[in-house]
Amino acid sequence: MDRRQISVSKRPAAKRPPKSTPEIYWLGLAGFILLCLVAGAIGGSFAAPGLHQWYASLNKPVWAPPNAIFGPVWMALYLMMGIAAWRVWVARQAKARRAALVLFLVQLGLNVAWPLVFFTMRMPGAAAVELGLLWLSILATTVVFFGASRIAALLMTPYLLWATFAGFLNIAIWRLNG
Repeated sequence: MDRRQISVSKRPAAKRPPKSTPEIYWLGLAGFILLCLVAGAIGGSFAAPGLHQWYASLNKPVWAPPNAIFGPVWMALYLMMGIAAWRVWVARQAKARRAALVLFLVQLGLNVAWPLVFFTMRMPGAAAVELGLLWLSILATTVVFFGASRIAALLMTPYLLWATFAGFLNIAIWRLNG
């Protein structure tokens, strides 16, 4: 066969995702967990100034949990959120992976904003609206995560439930202190 007869395709070769090393795999997990914990720390820094003085002085419903519950619950939720986002990140074949991670970042930003509005600005009504947006973004993230990883969606479910509870608590506090 003559070499001149062989035609070369002008199409570029299909790009393959780079093979991940175990280090990148575990560093990704650590990175997503750290991202969530940092977001929690930033939100906590917004909550701290109003938590012990202003929040303590508010009328709260009888079903409001003690303050000591919030820290451990949020720590567990941030860990689960980080693992959920990582599960989506490692699901390289998922079509909605990028959109899911963008939604995740949006809800994380709204998560950080809520204590700013509620505790720092001391605006429970505006915080209830912001929490409604947060809740919708958590729901959207969870639904899109389901398409990439069912485990990721399951890991987001307690967060959605806690945000639902927090929404009712926020509204109750707003109404009691109107």
